[in-house]
Amino acid sequence: MDAAFFPALPGALPRVFTTHGTVYAFTTVVAISLAQPQSTVMNKLDSAFFFQQQALNLRAYRQEVLASNIANNDTPNYKARDFDFAAALKQAVTGRGEGVSAGAGVGAGSGLDLARTSEGHLPGSLTTGIAPLAYRQPVQPSVDGNTVDMDVERAAFSENAVQYQSGVTFITHHLRILQAALAP
Repeated sequence: MDAAFFPALPGALPRVFTTHGTVYAFTTVVAISLAQPQSTVMNKLDSAFFFQQQALNLRAYRQEVLASNIANNDTPNYKARDFDFAAALKQAVTGRGEGVSAGAGVGAGSGLDLARTSEGHLPGSLTTGIAPLAYRQPVQPSVDGNTVDMDVERAAFSENAVQYQSGVTFITHHLRILQAALAP
């Protein structure tokens, strides 16, 4: 096969070469051997997109936390919560097998095991979510004890939404490049 087999991709640098009868296609994302079994190709794709998957899952969870803060703006004694995104992403990526699972939200992750007082009870755990939450320090606490600052929450919510959308755009762009590279 020659380079004409793979269409020109806008913004990508496709490269094609053969070694001992195996055709390799490179794009800006990942190298895939077209002669390898499907499971190996899927493992390479999973590895290539693992970081972005973890980042998107954490962004979605942070959006839930920030939305909860905004929803409880008028709740007396409610304490605004958030988590350190960079630290949570580093933990999710370094603990590859223990990272954030797809679709995980509140209630996922490790936590405190609950005691069973009867054999008929189901085992349970008190979970803290996929990232450890911390209380946000208020800039100007309110009289009713609520620490939600709507300006801070809206800004964090908007920034997180933009970051989430850019992550989705990044993955979509690279999947289109792969699809074009693998198209007959």
